[in-house]
Amino acid sequence: MKEKDRSNLISTNGKQGLLSRNEAAQFLGVRHQTLSTWACNGRYGLRYVKIGRRAMYRVSDLEDFLDRRTITHCGELRDE
Repeated sequence: MKEKDRSNLISTNGKQGLLSRNEAAQFLGVRHQTLSTWACNGRYGLRYVKIGRRAMYRVSDLEDFLDRRTITHCGELRDE
């Protein structure tokens, strides 16, 4: 997702920095089922907030996740 699109998503969701699983998936460029799988098995340590039955993602946690997954060359990143 392009930076401009991310900014629009963040500014229009109206939830003070919380994104639904679908919105978070769009933000990261993955399917919402992928986020469900990651949450279930704890892969990557992506944090989320449970509100009732809903999983919500803080924009700051998504940005931190992207920062942790950013690499400069192959072999630099190790799976968590």
